[in-house]
Amino acid sequence: MAHRAQPDVAGGRSRREVLRLLSAGLVLTAAPGRTLGGERRAVRFGLTPVLLNTDLDLLGLLKSYLETATGHSIELVTRRTYQEITSLLVSGQLEAAWICGYPFVKFRDSLELVAVPEWNGRPLYQSYVIVGADRKAAGFADLEGDIHAFSDPDSNSGYLVTRTLMFELGLDPETFFRKTLFTYGHRNVVRAVAAGLAQSGSVDGYVWEVMRERDPELVNRTRVLRKSELLGFPPVATSRAMASSPAIAALKHALVAMGETKQGRDVLQAFRLTGFVDAPATIFDGIAAKMAKLQGVL
Repeated sequence: MAHRAQPDVAGGRSRREVLRLLSAGLVLTAAPGRTLGGERRAVRFGLTPVLLNTDLDLLGLLKSYLETATGHSIELVTRRTYQEITSLLVSGQLEAAWICGYPFVKFRDSLELVAVPEWNGRPLYQSYVIVGADRKAAGFADLEGDIHAFSDPDSNSGYLVTRTLMFELGLDPETFFRKTLFTYGHRNVVRAVAAGLAQSGSVDGYVWEVMRERDPELVNRTRVLRKSELLGFPPVATSRAMASSPAIAALKHALVAMGETKQGRDVLQAFRLTGFVDAPATIFDGIAAKMAKLQGVL
């Protein structure tokens, strides 16, 4: 029995017709934020493990606020690694994403800032090196021979800062630690050190502090051995191709104005943030300097 060509869900065309048009170069792509039929689609907003994004209540608050403030349906997109979210963002498969400063600098030619969160009144944070609470280590050199937990190879606080410190101290990353592992989540770094699965770890200071407030029994089984200098807080970014779209303008306004409504203040309180600002990209110069030091090494 002959099979009829099935209609294409995007535009009502058969698959055969779409293939024919593609080969002729005649299929038009939809504008950002629009389907081929012209109706508005959800704004896809990516979240990396830099955030406390395993908390469904937090995600629900964020989604509800952004939908109210932007007038758009919001689709929150999560992935296991920073690389996955960054790839989706750079390729235009996300309208925006809350990423880390390291991939923002790495893909600076392809990305634009939307807004930067403020924590304790500043768009800055620190990387922490943590150890077990009862550990006698006094300095980084005392971690030789450890199993060390990193968060993600594209994390500033969970990898780049510590890796740069080792370079500055002349330590060989292949031999200084007995073993290293990536947990793919700052929470998981804290859990690994607290449980003794790793003797030390590199973690986002914001995440560690918020976790200490929410889960002190867990976090108090660790302590901070070292804090880095202040660096640019993980930003919300978009691709350059979408930076001038109405959806991004609405998202930017919603983030920067978050403190002006009760609903927005509830979101900020839940995330333990003091606001979002339209910060200059120069706040990530410290991260860029670390990348430059390790150029050709990583």
